[in-house]
Amino acid sequence: MTGQRTTIELFKEEMKFSAGHFTILSPTERERLHGHNFTVFVAITGIVDEGGLMGEYGAYKRFLFEACRSLNEYFLLPGLSPYLTIREEGEHLYALFNGEEIPFLKRDVQVLPVRNVTIEELARMFTERFVGDERLVGEAVEALVVKVASGPGQFGSYHWSRER
Repeated sequence: MTGQRTTIELFKEEMKFSAGHFTILSPTERERLHGHNFTVFVAITGIVDEGGLMGEYGAYKRFLFEACRSLNEYFLLPGLSPYLTIREEGEHLYALFNGEEIPFLKRDVQVLPVRNVTIEELARMFTERFVGDERLVGEAVEALVVKVASGPGQFGSYHWSRER
């Protein structure tokens, strides 16, 4: 029975990371520095092949585990924010926001390709990284939903689907 459409949902213990951040609320307001224990959920929809597989679960899980590990125990800064400037000086990074200069050690920070460190933007970033890996998104994969939670019951989702 080829051509069957199915969805694989992944939500494993290792799909989590702890990180610090602040949300930028406006050009002049931001939250205080704080952290979350983030979790990641992924739903992959596609066509099952003649062997009964849509894709290789192990590769999906390895990718997601590593993506979460790469953010664990860092302070996350938005590299694409229109309201925040990041300056490097020696071993330090300075986040410049509304006249404030917030210092960080470079080794403690990840600057992400997001406009704000929110669950909405993190879900988009995870999706784009997943879709950008050709080994993961073969012809069989038609759609992907990534959810990132900053706590129980508080998810941001991003949906991707293949243009046909």
